[in-house]
Amino acid sequence: MTTARLRPAIALLAALSTTSTLAQTKPSPWFPIPQDAIYETGDTWIAGGKRYRLYGVQSCLRATSFTNAKSVKRDCGEASLAMLVSLVRDLRPMCYAAASIDYGRTVLVFCFATMEQGRNKGSRLDLGTALISIGYAFASVTLDGRPVYSPYLVAQMQAKSSKSGLWAYPDMPDPNAIILENYKPGGPSPAAASSARDAKPR
Repeated sequence: MTTARLRPAIALLAALSTTSTLAQTKPSPWFPIPQDAIYETGDTWIAGGKRYRLYGVQSCLRATSFTNAKSVKRDCGEASLAMLVSLVRDLRPMCYAAASIDYGRTVLVFCFATMEQGRNKGSRLDLGTALISIGYAFASVTLDGRPVYSPYLVAQMQAKSSKSGLWAYPDMPDPNAIILENYKPGGPSPAAASSARDAKPR
């Protein structure tokens, strides 16, 4: 058989090989937090019609307050939210879905940023760890008070010990204590209750 007669078959095999390769290539599971995201709380935002929440992170609750260094009452939830927005804009983290709750209506995510400067250049920074370690978020807990994600409790203990962020204020309202105190058996989970209480998009 001549080369000329083989060309159509070769072309077909090449096309099938390319199609097969494309079909087997999975899209990247990582995605950015878009600039037009609507932030509901210091741990939750809406983008593309979906709600995203940082896994294992609990922000301060809106409508709870602390007294700052100037003896002025400030909304604790607003402080958490402002810090989340600031870090997202500065760090531009990439996220991936870890799970979903509320019948798929809320996607639980981990988000990481790659450090571009300084001695830690090239290393990855977990957004949840960053928020908790600077004292503007907390480690989520289960109904029996255990951390949802243990590494975050370590970061929280360090922030509390050094009185970082909101821990600097003696009357800082602990969101986990408030959520557990108001949780009723048979009602929504603590995470869902927290989201419902805080839902007030910006």
